[in-house]
Amino acid sequence: QVQLVESGGGLVQAGGSLRLSCAASGRTVNGYAVGWFRQAPGKEREFVAAISWSGGITTAADSVKGRFTISKDNAKNTVYLQLNSLKPEDTAVYSCAARSYPMPATMEKNYDYWGQGTQVTVSS
Repeated sequence: QVQLVESGGGLVQAGGSLRLSCAASGRTVNGYAVGWFRQAPGKEREFVAAISWSGGITTAADSVKGRFTISKDNAKNTVYLQLNSLKPEDTAVYSCAARSYPMPATMEKNYDYWGQGTQVTVSS
């Protein structure tokens, strides 16, 4: 079993930045790709960004390209999501997920393990 714990959320003004962390523990996560998703109140969960096990391949939703950056530190079993130029519409619960396959994916059904999420609130 893999446990994922997110941290780094909070309240920030529009234009501000946050860095989210996703720490993995439990059985080895060698070879696992990780993705970030978000869910705003009253909306369905949507894909944000994902990274391959090696870190060499990343993908992001069009709505966050150029503003959000995903990265990882395999030595720390941690994936990061840097959020810059935040907008009120970025307000959501952000969750990370891991899949037992080295390549990233954009669909929820392709992920096997999920964290509890961290709240990001952007004020105007």
